[in-house]
Amino acid sequence: MKVIGLMSGTSADAVDAALVEWPEGEAARPFALLAFAETPLPEPLQERVHGLAAGRVAGERALAELAALDVLLGERFAEAARDVAARAGVALGDVAAVASHGQTVAHHPEQRATLQIGNAARIAERCGRPVISDFRSRDLAAGGEGAPLAPFFHHAALADAGEGRLVLNLGGIANVTWLPRGARAAEVLAFDVGPANALLDGVLRALRPGERFDEGGARALRGQPDAALLAALLDDDFLRRPPPKSTGRERYGMREAEALAQRWRQRPLDDLLATLAAFSAEAVARACRDFLPAQPDTADSADAANTADTAAGRQSPVERVWVCGGGARNAASMAQLSARLAAPVRPLDESGVPAAAAEAMAFSLMGRNALLGLPNHLPHTTGAQAPPRILGQITPA
Repeated sequence: MKVIGLMSGTSADAVDAALVEWPEGEAARPFALLAFAETPLPEPLQERVHGLAAGRVAGERALAELAALDVLLGERFAEAARDVAARAGVALGDVAAVASHGQTVAHHPEQRATLQIGNAARIAERCGRPVISDFRSRDLAAGGEGAPLAPFFHHAALADAGEGRLVLNLGGIANVTWLPRGARAAEVLAFDVGPANALLDGVLRALRPGERFDEGGARALRGQPDAALLAALLDDDFLRRPPPKSTGRERYGMREAEALAQRWRQRPLDDLLATLAAFSAEAVARACRDFLPAQPDTADSADAANTADTAAGRQSPVERVWVCGGGARNAASMAQLSARLAAPVRPLDESGVPAAAAEAMAFSLMGRNALLGLPNHLPHTTGAQAPPRILGQITPA
């Protein structure tokens, strides 16, 4: 079954589209990525999304802007779906469905509320295929946080009988999925850790309006982390809160980035970027230390000396870290992670799943399951009530 997955993350910089062929039944393996495309969103459109999400649209204009962006993004998502099918040489008529995450503009799990835009009816009209969308709302209705959802795919595609793996997504927000050796679905642990690219990109745009992001982490590599600022950033209630938990730009967004930039304005920008890369990496390291189960002290544990968490005096269960999201291309972020995690830190591409395509592939799988009437989330990772639900609403072709 061929399904297109569409994703635009908290950075709102592009629409990722993945056309994946899945088995017809419940199993996810073997699967084949037929094509992937990353379609950049124009900077003015990005700024409109960020402005709406940050509450900077005046009250009398907010609803009109929300409605307009819903339509504009629906058109962009439809273009991305058509483009990825053309790249694969697959007729849209041979695609079972399009599964669209949409663009998050509000996520408030404490109110059991979330909002993703990118009009599904527009996508259905432009592509002539059924569209599955609005995945997060059902999880929230079942008592969950509505995030993270990608761990369902991580477990299906990346769990391994002989290795404990951490899948780390460095998008706007950093989130982790813990896959113990031979993990059953109930043993998967996943949660949002804190900010990743949201603050890195935000402070750069605030201080250097012509630069959208730190290409390859070059600026951060030149800088030196500031110990005082790093300590202040790490004194964060969200980082201390145990999972399940999720967050977004409502906590680590434009407002927070601009406040940091204002405080730092007379100091070297590269040092601020280095500090934020260190902040994200340290938050991940502490999450592994504080929230993952300790590795049992058994003789067949892989190289216990290399997986020891010396800071906490306990043995870490993580034997490999796969990194995806835009941060996988940031050399400073990867170096900071390698310095703090004893296990090898590698781009997800080396697993056989392209890092850039992973989130779009996740929604492709979730869409396939929705069509087949199969559960497509791990409720314990979001805090939703058991049993697993079927997430997503279907807009017919």
